[in-house]
Amino acid sequence: MQRRHIMLALALLLAIGSGVWLVQRSNGQPAEATQPLGLFTSLPILWSEQSDLRDVLAPENPHWAKTVLDQHGKIVALNTLLDLSRLDRLIIAQPRPLSPDENIALDEWVREGGKALVFVDPMLTHDSAFALGDRRRPQDVVLVSPILGRWGLELQFDDAQPGGLRENAGEAMPVNLPGLFAFKKGGADARCKIRSQGLIARCSVGKGQVLLVADAALLETEGDRQVQVKRFEHLLDESFGN
Repeated sequence: MQRRHIMLALALLLAIGSGVWLVQRSNGQPAEATQPLGLFTSLPILWSEQSDLRDVLAPENPHWAKTVLDQHGKIVALNTLLDLSRLDRLIIAQPRPLSPDENIALDEWVREGGKALVFVDPMLTHDSAFALGDRRRPQDVVLVSPILGRWGLELQFDDAQPGGLRENAGEAMPVNLPGLFAFKKGGADARCKIRSQGLIARCSVGKGQVLLVADAALLETEGDRQVQVKRFEHLLDESFGN
């Protein structure tokens, strides 16, 4: 009798799970698309650079990257990195300078199993509607040395390189005045591999993983949209795919 009850309970659980999956599929969304996806950025991906508050919060033409992200999860906009406990996945794109506590919180979150896709651009080429010094302007020069150093990396920049949009040969990804990653002594238990002429670094940090890109031109509104979407999708799959 007890064995029969156990089998009935298992069958019920399987039926409930199948029902949830079917509902998600019937809505045209895989299970991943319902899971939270943290976004911490100074780029106008969730808002537009407009003076009218209504246009800022509800732009007429949403950023193409937001459309892609909507297909990968429920976007959670973050103003701080101090509490990431509700997230398993995180995108950081050209962030403002992190506080010491945020550096510690991010490192601990990754080490406990978090997965992050990080864009850090040492010379942002994004055209902004706001003047230099305006707090609404995206971060022009990223300042993330402490967390990179913790993971055994440093971000370098070749100021003699020519400007202009071009394709990175190793990744077929559009770049414009990109940085490059190099190894730095330290990094505790972080294990990193650098590829594509220093453009991309992939690190195993404790139980978690971080994929870092030393440029943010991919996320600009101008460019070959088909190429941008394809490369962004590829990075998301590499960062968060099973």
